[in-house]
Amino acid sequence: MSDFTIYFTIGLKHVLNIQAYDHVLFLMALSASYVFKDWKRLLLLVSVFTFGHTLALVLSVFEWLSINSIFVEFCIPLTILLAAVTNFFSFKKSAAKQTTLLGVAVTLFFGLIHGLGFSNYFKTLLPGAASDKIFPLLEFALGIEGAQATVVLTMLILSYIARTFLKCSHRDFVLVISAFIVGVTLPMILASEFLKNL
Repeated sequence: MSDFTIYFTIGLKHVLNIQAYDHVLFLMALSASYVFKDWKRLLLLVSVFTFGHTLALVLSVFEWLSINSIFVEFCIPLTILLAAVTNFFSFKKSAAKQTTLLGVAVTLFFGLIHGLGFSNYFKTLLPGAASDKIFPLLEFALGIEGAQATVVLTMLILSYIARTFLKCSHRDFVLVISAFIVGVTLPMILASEFLKNL
């Protein structure tokens, strides 16, 4: 198996991991309000996440940035919650532009935070000089992008099925998905070690 395949596969599994479903929850929240005709905007957001995630790994690998892991683990569900709550206001025309900008900012923040959360494990995969880790980082980022595209495409298909065959309004679909995500994420935040240590 080539090095590219190895790190690309690690990137895929990093997202498509049922035990680490926080990443999938964020992508669900991010893509819930979009339909197929909005694919360019959604692709931009997904790429913003990948950029943030990769940037965080680069900063960590070169030891330019380090954040307490307990705080990082608290921030991850917080960004998921923020993305889901944003969906509740996405139908107000006056907030449309603000929601888009907020979505980009939250996506970039989540990418940075999630990348930092994964950085310690990633460094153990690649012992040696930081300069030797650039290509594996890029290969890993491509795996992340591929996995995210899979999750987002699945959400778009589910939205289409709900609206076309189940006669569910787009608004109701978004609100149900977002409420589900809030319900899953709040206990994660409340149970975090960071809050317990305050």
